[in-house]
Amino acid sequence: MAYVPVPKDLTKVKSKIAFNLTKRQLLCFGAAALVGVPMYFLLRVPLGTTVAAMVMMLLMLPFFLLAMYERNGQPLEKVVGSILKVMVLRPHVRPYRTDNAYAALIRQAELWEEVERIAQDR
Repeated sequence: MAYVPVPKDLTKVKSKIAFNLTKRQLLCFGAAALVGVPMYFLLRVPLGTTVAAMVMMLLMLPFFLLAMYERNGQPLEKVVGSILKVMVLRPHVRPYRTDNAYAALIRQAELWEEVERIAQDR
């Protein structure tokens, strides 16, 4: 009797469309082919086959990374976005500040007393 492994967590299973690839992978590979192959044919004559192939690979690499790379279930663009938020957009030093409600009440009472003093002096 043949045994088939079934994953316990079915939320991580992605539906495959063609060639055992997901829709995202097919779109990214298609975009890579649309960018890389014409560039290879345009650069093959002036630069040579080896250099044109290297340029084609470098142009196609970001699309392959977008299609295949996942970290903790997140695609590459979300990982890069999170890294940019942490490294660039948010402050590096975040001091801990408490909000003392009792001190705020005391400050407010002092302000009211000052207002009353100013009002009585007039």
